[in-house]
Amino acid sequence: MQNLAYGFSLVFKPFTFALMVFGTAIGVVIGALPGLTASMGIILLLPLVYRLPASVSLVMLCGLFCGGMYGGSISAILLNTPGTPSASATTLDGYPLNRQGKAGKALGIATIASFGGGIISTACLIVIAPQLAKVALSFQAADYFSLSIFGLSIMASSSGKNVVKGLIAGCVGLLASCVGIDTIVGVNRLTFNNMYLAGGFSLLPVLIGVFAVSEVLKQVQTSHEERPVTIQAVTDILPTWKEVKGVIPAILVGGVLGVFIGIVPGTGGAIACFLAYNVVQKFAKDRDQFGQGALSGIAAPESANNATTGGALIPMLCLGVPGDVVTSVMLGALVLIGVRPGPLLFIENIDVVYSIFAGMVIIQFLMLGFGLLSSRYSPAILRIPDTLLMPVIMVLCVVGAFCLNNSLYDVTVALVFGILGFFMKRWGYPGAPLVLGVILGPMAEENLNRALLVSNNNWAVLVQRPISLTFLLLSALSIGLAVYNVKKKEA
Repeated sequence: MQNLAYGFSLVFKPFTFALMVFGTAIGVVIGALPGLTASMGIILLLPLVYRLPASVSLVMLCGLFCGGMYGGSISAILLNTPGTPSASATTLDGYPLNRQGKAGKALGIATIASFGGGIISTACLIVIAPQLAKVALSFQAADYFSLSIFGLSIMASSSGKNVVKGLIAGCVGLLASCVGIDTIVGVNRLTFNNMYLAGGFSLLPVLIGVFAVSEVLKQVQTSHEERPVTIQAVTDILPTWKEVKGVIPAILVGGVLGVFIGIVPGTGGAIACFLAYNVVQKFAKDRDQFGQGALSGIAAPESANNATTGGALIPMLCLGVPGDVVTSVMLGALVLIGVRPGPLLFIENIDVVYSIFAGMVIIQFLMLGFGLLSSRYSPAILRIPDTLLMPVIMVLCVVGAFCLNNSLYDVTVALVFGILGFFMKRWGYPGAPLVLGVILGPMAEENLNRALLVSNNNWAVLVQRPISLTFLLLSALSIGLAVYNVKKKEA
């Protein structure tokens, strides 16, 4: 409790609190705009984050993360187009309520459910993370290597029908992480006598390219597909106490499911929201109303997808393995700042950890306030044309990449990876495994070399330690199950 109180004292500093409010507000706006995601918003803020203290920057990014998750419900309800994939299930009952002239009530329930799910996940984060970090302190080099392989495999195997493409994307990321000077023997790798490549690829330009530039190119390609602009006015946002009381069970179910799904690397809010929706529908007394504007049909998925935020932060902070795409970007932010994720984070940077814990509590209340106060103005956000938005984002991408080292080389890297990411999306290759390969590649290589040095080049060390063997078996199991499920669906 003393550490948590210290965390609150840090986040209530005027500058930190102001950036937390800013991050949450920007997250809500970005999440509400179809085509933009929390991960893109975080990437655009990375140049700013790079120059801030770790505790300040990560609290701001957490605000953007949570705000982005909630913001996706706005366009899901008003346009029948989820702003983020995690708001997909919200359209099933949110949009029918909008068609009935009850958009305000739908947004009010979504806001309250998001708050409830966020509080549940934050409580679990505060309780579970320190205990898991204590267990992870016993990890050795072989265990960390196997853990990094597990993180890559589960992210790749969660790529839907594209398991093989997910694995290929992960391998491309690993290959990109090998470019530059080998840190063990000092040999140039894949540099082709280019002095710029000797330093490898900086993480920030890669993130900007794969997630932000590629999305701009995609939106430009589909710019002829106009976004609907007929949006009804939003009134009567505050639901009655009877309505809130009726959705509390759905909020609790969604919150618990969201936390546990968020903890599993490679899953995320999209899976959590549909699972929570199906579970609540199955046990609801008014199950016939689902799909026609049931309030529980909004509360369950919104609680679940916001609960994944705290859940996804648990493996990222404790093990250095991101729970979803957004936390993979946040993991990159930690690396850029110079903070080493994993169990030692709870020893070396205790201020960062408890700033995040305290910040996540405050962010839920900020999100609740933003949602209830600004919902009536949300149609104005959705009318921002892509022709105005995308050029601004592209300029921010170029400036962000350049500001890292004041080098046009980083801009070139961002553009090249942006073009690569665009074609990957076009051909069905997920971008998250590639980025995770770039992030986890050095961790895997360093710990593999260390394990082999300690064991006199005995590769059996990877299967002799129970923890390492468990992660390797889980890696094989996750890929095997993914391939089996794809084959089963095709049969």
